[in-house]
Amino acid sequence: MAGDDLIAKFQALGMSEQKAKETLKNANVTKNLQLALAAAGSATLSDGTGMLIYHMATKLKPQTADHLPLLVRYVVEHKLDNTQRVDAALEYLLKCGQSLNANIDLQALEKECGVGVVVTPEQIERTVQAKIKASYKEALLEQRYHFNSFKILQDVRGELKWADAKSVKAAIDVEIFDLLGPKTEADLKPPTKATEKPKAAKPKAEVTSAAQTAEAASDGATTISELMKTKVHFHAPGENFKADGYVVTEHTERLLKEHLTRTGGKVHTRFPPEPNGILHIGHAKAININFGYAAAHDGVCYLRYDDTNPEKEEEKFFLAIKEMVEWLGYKPFKITYSSDNFQQLYEWAVLLINKGLAYVCHQKAEELKGFNPKPSPWRERPIEESLRLFEDMKRGKIDEGAATLRMKVTLEEGKMDPVAYRIKFISHHRTGSDWCIYPTYDYTHCLCDSLEDITHSLCTKEFQSRRSSYYWLCNALNIYCPVQWEYGRLNMNYALVSKRKIAKLITEQIVHDWDDPRLFTLTALRRRGFPAEAINNFCAQMGVTGAQIAVDPAMLEAAVRDVLNVTAPRRLVVLEPLKVTIKNFPHAAPVQLEVPDFPQNPQQGSHKITLDKVIYIEAGDFKLEPEKGYRRLAPKQSVGLRHAGLVISVDEIVKDPATGEVVELFCTSQSAEQAEKPKAFVQWVSQPIQLEVRLYEQLFKHKNPEDPNEVPGGFLSDISEQSMSVVVALADRALNQAKVYDKFQFERIGFFSVDPDTSANHLVFNRTVGLKEDAGKK
Repeated sequence: MAGDDLIAKFQALGMSEQKAKETLKNANVTKNLQLALAAAGSATLSDGTGMLIYHMATKLKPQTADHLPLLVRYVVEHKLDNTQRVDAALEYLLKCGQSLNANIDLQALEKECGVGVVVTPEQIERTVQAKIKASYKEALLEQRYHFNSFKILQDVRGELKWADAKSVKAAIDVEIFDLLGPKTEADLKPPTKATEKPKAAKPKAEVTSAAQTAEAASDGATTISELMKTKVHFHAPGENFKADGYVVTEHTERLLKEHLTRTGGKVHTRFPPEPNGILHIGHAKAININFGYAAAHDGVCYLRYDDTNPEKEEEKFFLAIKEMVEWLGYKPFKITYSSDNFQQLYEWAVLLINKGLAYVCHQKAEELKGFNPKPSPWRERPIEESLRLFEDMKRGKIDEGAATLRMKVTLEEGKMDPVAYRIKFISHHRTGSDWCIYPTYDYTHCLCDSLEDITHSLCTKEFQSRRSSYYWLCNALNIYCPVQWEYGRLNMNYALVSKRKIAKLITEQIVHDWDDPRLFTLTALRRRGFPAEAINNFCAQMGVTGAQIAVDPAMLEAAVRDVLNVTAPRRLVVLEPLKVTIKNFPHAAPVQLEVPDFPQNPQQGSHKITLDKVIYIEAGDFKLEPEKGYRRLAPKQSVGLRHAGLVISVDEIVKDPATGEVVELFCTSQSAEQAEKPKAFVQWVSQPIQLEVRLYEQLFKHKNPEDPNEVPGGFLSDISEQSMSVVVALADRALNQAKVYDKFQFERIGFFSVDPDTSANHLVFNRTVGLKEDAGKK
């Protein structure tokens, strides 16, 4: 049907011309409306009937599409006379839809939708009056017309399920007016807003189609628990058939019942990393979504190693993955391995061949690459021949690369027949030399999900193209089929999150190892001093949507500051020391000062520092020729010493004869109580200890180092020469007791963490992040 004709048809349903044109852009809704119009035939679609059909078309799912004529008939006959009844019908049919070609019990359908149920105005009025008197009168008298009457409407509709919403709203308005009288001048003023915590800035996101992705953003959620409990809405366990795109067979109802018996109706998720590298910030999001969703719903989450490629797997990666999951605060329900199921996976592969759904192919790997590879000439080879060749593959009789087992299925992107098994003459870390054929991700993942009774297979958006093979394979083997949900992956600007490319940085000696603090691997972030809580909160702020998210490191750093501001005790440190001798030191000997760890909350503890005649301040806190507005120490400007109760003024300046640099100041001091209030207070140390302090900046110069348009020479050519510098700093002796990963705020400088390179006689600190004001300047 031509576009203009469709627009006219849609307008006849009651749409405006603009609404009709917008609807035409949605292929799925347009298709459903065309089918609905055909089913309606010559029936008159007036008095809101047409818009009810439009509402039905927007909500219709593929699982219930066969019942569209029935729905249209009920709408035309005014049995489904409002959106609430249409929604109830769709929900009922979806529930029935887990049984393929289910016969619909029309009597049960009509009961479920309240067909024929009439709620009178008198019933509505009585119920509204009773609800207001019992639950809302005091709040209404206090808040008057600022009270949110929607709460009353929800309460009334909970009791009078099929009451017309407009009639209920009108009745509520009348009762409120009778109670409060006309609106006063105060009622017309906007309500005073309660003080709200500012929401985190939304990341810049590239929105992609999210047909089956959770339609839930963070919406201000600050923790994973809050996000998963209140913002994310997946299907309930056992209601897999309600998910968009889920494929129902004649076995679905039985398999779901058996699944629920095994799981007790609990949520089962899994985090399935490949043990071929260290986890990065994108994996932190996956860990939080999988473990967080299970925890929020009293479920369980497996840590499953996808160990099907022994060529790239190393023991250190297995250990580090578990360590990072636990560091983020999660305990796996069980630790499993895809290799645990090698025998079962092999037997299922044989079953697929016997069903004519898989075959042995001899196309080379390079022939299978790209989006339009040549169809396999061996696709229709006899079942017996494929069985014999697959057995030869298993026994090592066929050379590596000379044969694969392929599945007869086409992916969403059009790619045909993904590989299920390939030959690799490599010993496996768990199975040794038992196998020389190894299953692929496309084959293994959904089957392991099925074996572990996963309820929600949560994965990033790039796996959406594998969803068809996921459902196809489980159903081809007549086994329990989980639901795959996709969400947008998390990318970090000025960074790499590809394990292969990070490995390249290591081999090229650009970074030291996987835990180099300039990287965004989790081991690197921990070493740099990022608290696990901050990473989890950052992931919560990103939400769970289909949008591909790319954020600047500053957003993650802000989450880190939020945590360290209240957890990192303060210490006095100078990074570029300048010696200061106080000529009239007011004490006969060095004195011990009690200094709070958290100046804003002294009750959280304190530490001692030494004040002596010789102190060290930051070289940047003194200027020989200060510019206008300069607030710190200068020849004619005094400055306060933090926590010391002293104000110092310059008497004499000592310079290096060779360079002319200032190397020492001789100053006089006054009590802070007696001196004129200085414009600033600076940090200082006395009788200090030495620290090695490593300062980090972004590793890459450009926002997208992998983009050839931005960086034509490739990411290796984009390394910043200033990404790391090392200084010898002086600190108060209270830092002598610091342990690896302890975190501190160096006052007026930033947040720092003790590096694992630290030894008894050599303290090493990494700068985690600068202070907030520094970040703003940057």
